[in-house]
Amino acid sequence: MSPALPDIWYYVYLLISKKTKWIYIRCTNNLKKRLLEHSQGRVSSTKKMLPVELIYFEAYRSKGLAFGRGKNLKKYGSGLAKLKSRIGIGRAG
Repeated sequence: MSPALPDIWYYVYLLISKKTKWIYIRCTNNLKKRLLEHSQGRVSSTKKMLPVELIYFEAYRSKGLAFGRGKNLKKYGSGLAKLKSRIGIGRAG
């Protein structure tokens, strides 16, 4: 018997500005809606860096785990550096 899926998932997501190459890290419980808000310029933090592209996301059952992961990616450069390397961001070529 498989465990029931949670009603709500929490997402850590990374956007990259196609204009500035800046990486934006945040969390949400509605990834599809949040990405639409970013692309429409309705998020003040990313409005000036449009267009943006989703480059990575992780899903969590727990809000605390998702927000903790997001905080760690922002706070510790080595964690973000490892993730960027794993997904091929920042490599030449």
